[in-house]
Parts: sequence; structure tokens; C-alpha cells
Amino acid sequence: MNDVDVVLAYHRRTKHHPHRYARSLGFLDWETQPDPFLRFDGAPTTALSRGPFPAEPPFAALDRPAALPGAPLDAAAISDLLFHAMAISAWKEFEGSRWSLRCNPSSGNLHPTEAYVVAAGVGGEAEAGVFHYRPDEHALELRRAVDAGALRRLTGDRVLIGLTSIAWREAWKYGERAFRYVQHDVGHAIAAIAYAAAALGADVRAELAVGDAALARLLRTERSTGPEAEHVDLLLSIGPAGRPTPAVRLDANAVDALLRGEDLGTRSALSRDHHDWPVIDEVAEASRRDGALAEAPHPAPAVEAAASVGPAPSGPGRELLRRRRSAVAMDGRTPLARDAFLRMVGRLRPDAESTPWTAFPWRPAVHPFLFVHRVEGLASGLYVLVRDPSALAPLRAACAGRFRWAPVDDALPSLLLLEEGDVRSIARSSSCGQEIASDGAFAAAMVAEFAPRIGADGGWRYRALHWEAGALGQVLYLEAEAAGVRATGIGCFFDDLTHGALGLRGEDHQVVYHFTVGGPVDDPRLVTRPAYP
Repeated sequence: MNDVDVVLAYHRRTKHHPHRYARSLGFLDWETQPDPFLRFDGAPTTALSRGPFPAEPPFAALDRPAALPGAPLDAAAISDLLFHAMAISAWKEFEGSRWSLRCNPSSGNLHPTEAYVVAAGVGGEAEAGVFHYRPDEHALELRRAVDAGALRRLTGDRVLIGLTSIAWREAWKYGERAFRYVQHDVGHAIAAIAYAAAALGADVRAELAVGDAALARLLRTERSTGPEAEHVDLLLSIGPAGRPTPAVRLDANAVDALLRGEDLGTRSALSRDHHDWPVIDEVAEASRRDGALAEAPHPAPAVEAAASVGPAPSGPGRELLRRRRSAVAMDGRTPLARDAFLRMVGRLRPDAESTPWTAFPWRPAVHPFLFVHRVEGLASGLYVLVRDPSALAPLRAACAGRFRWAPVDDALPSLLLLEEGDVRSIARSSSCGQEIASDGAFAAAMVAEFAPRIGADGGWRYRALHWEAGALGQVLYLEAEAAGVRATGIGCFFDDLTHGALGLRGEDHQVVYHFTVGGPVDDPRLVTRPAYP
């Protein structure tokens, strides 16, 4: 099979069905639970600042980072960015157990995503280097020195952040379906970094001219193999918002010209034993992107200004980024105001100048179908946000013929009512019977333009579709927090039951993520402790 066939076969194989879930152990082997914190023992470590940070921009101002005063992207700014995007946000305790929460959410709080910084002036041991970020200490570990002059010529005034994933952390709990969740987490991390960068007046760009092989060489993960293999995801660059700069271009020869000295530190083991899931290795290999893209495939369309819909929420931006939490249950009562709902949904549209969509330079391929339960002034029912006008006709052709496709609000013409009615039952049943999907104000099924898009672009597009869905989820997380409610991602859903509810047939469109927003139910038994006491 070619790479596209391998990816499509993996997706079919890992669908959940009411009578059969995707393969997993079916229980939690606590003896092999992976360490959530990767270390490079012996590597020079630089502690980062935990504040105080610059004056707080309001959360709504993070929509448009070009309108904010820019900060120099020095060691203080990198500390600021990582503290509000990838750091620990709190510790929870219950009956002797203790676990950390992070600013970037993760399926099962398992955190497969690792972050690396490539920059000058942030570590005491080298003028410039490749650094691994340690969220447990809010510190950078130097992995390899780089030529500072060559780095500046390559990046200009932008800082590089590389994201990688260790699928074993998710597979330990979720088995074969874990690769999907790993990619959701990458999307959450991209958006989390974009929002934290926005507070600095900076934006985030995916550097598509750097393929996976060159990135693995740069981040020093190219020899990472075995059950705890660390796969590269993508390279992001962060720089002053609204300032056009050339794309970062790296191949293996350019990486070798950058690197200096030897690798530093010994990679820590995460588990003492493992259960192998060969299909994850197969799909990881089939979804590599070793070719450099000169420009983004399917350029993003121009859309109406995202900031024009709904009232701007108040409250400090950085505080909200660290306050974000995943709801464990919804109360089944709390409604959402219509204006707040329109603001929230409006922020899901692509916009070349708004956060986090500068990091997704391709035409959007994921469209949320919305199960509306409790939105004041809006009929309960099924809605869809069509994030690209050119996708409307194919979606209409693919979906059930009974749908109305009626515009809801002149300020948000891409939001369409499909049918009115009580959709709590289908939201719950399609989300593996979880009441959290029916007890919120609304739930979402994120449907991707699937087989044709993957066939045209190659296996790597499979990962990118899940990144896009994860980024949509991160926007909902933060907008929900700003609106005084909470959200949570739902990775367990019955794929084809969802398709049936929407009238979708074939593989041109597939659901890749579920989500829910509403009034949270807090567990008073849990004790919250500071992130870094």
C-alpha cells in the first residue's frame, strides 16, 4: 500500500462502533504508566522566569496581535510565551494522588507533545542552541549548540519552536486510536502557543518549507526509535505580528551547517515496560512530510472579519490562558447567551490576521457541526459553521437532503441552521454515550474534508486535519473560559453513528473530533495547589 492507503486504512481500523471499540488493552496497566515529563539528564539547564510579566492585554485583544505593542523576542519573552502556553498551570490532589494540569490541554491529561526552542540568548551555556522545554521546572535544557550568526541569517527576528510527539504516552491508555489523539494535542499546542505569542504582539507561522527529516535532524530526534519514539510534528516561527518575512528554509545540509559541538544530555526513559502497537508506527511513517512545501497548499480564503461578531469578552489575557481548565462534567442547566455563542463560533473562522489562524496557511478543511441545546434566543437543533465558502456545495451534496441550510445571523453568514429540534440524544449517543455532550450548552462534531484532501496532499494531511480540529478546540476552550463557562474535548465518539446523523456517506468527509461547551460541575473533593510552589 502507498502512504495514503496506509493512512486511510488506519482511520477505518481505529473507528469506534457501538458494538466494537478500537483496539486497546481494555484496562490501565499502572505499572507501566509513562512519565509525563521527559528529561535529558546531564544537559545544561537554564531556569526561566515565572513573572512578573508585562502589562496584561485584555483577552479580546489577543484576536489581533498586530494591534498590540510588540516585545523583543528575548529570553524574557520566551519565558513569558512558554509559561502561558506549555507550562504547568496547577496541581490537583485527591486522597494521596497528585497530578499536574497544563496550559495546553491533552487527551486524558497524558501530554504526548514536547516543545523545543531554537534561539539565541536564552541559555547560559551557549550563545545559541536547540533547547528542550521542561514544563515540570519551567526550564530549558540545552541539547545542541548552534551557530548564532547562521541562525540569525536563517530566521531574522523570528524564534523557532519545534513540536514533537511521543505516541506511547497516549497508546498506554487508548491503544491503536491514540495516534488520532496525539495529533489533536498538537493542534491544541499550536493554538496555545499562538495565543501566548499574541500577548507579546507576535504571531505564529507554520514553516512548511521544513520537512520532517530536516526537522528531526535539527531537534536531535532523528535517532529516536522503539516504543518511546519521538516523532516530529512541525516547526513554528514566532515574530512581530503583521510583518512579512521570508519563509524559513532548512534541509539536512543547512541543519548540519547550523549545528555545533555534540549532543548534550541523556534521554530519560518514560516506562519500564511497554505494549507494542505496530499500527501506530505504520501510520506515523506513512504520514511523514519529508518534502518541503514552497507555499501552503490550498491558500486560505478571505472571510469576513472575525472580530466583528458578538461582544468582546473582558478580562486579562495571560491570566485566562493559565486559568483554562477542561470540564469533567456539565450541569445540564446553564445556558449560553446568543451573543456569546456567536462570538465563540465566529472566532472559529479562518482569518489570515487573527489568532491562531496565522499558523494555518492553508484553506480550512474542518467544519464544526453544532448540536445546540441551551443557547438563549436560538432554537435548539443542528447547525453547521462552513469555514470556507467553497466547501458549502460539497457539504450540501454529502449531507442529508432534509436539511434547511438557513442563515442564522447577518453578522455570521457562514453559520447555518440545518434542522430544529432536541438533539441532546444524538449528541450523547454519538459521543460514546457520554452525558457531557448533551448536558452542555452545545456540542460539536468536527467534520473534515477527508479522502480527496489526503489523496491530493499525501499522508501528512491526515495529521494536519487533526491539528486543525485541535486548534478549533483550543479556541473553544479559551472562548468558553472568557464567557464564564467551560469546555472539553471528546476523543471517544462513534465515527459512523455521527456520519449517519449527518447523512454523510463514503469517505469524502469524516468526523475527526467531538467537543462540548457548557456550565461545568466542579468536584469539591479535589484540592488545587500552585503550579510552581
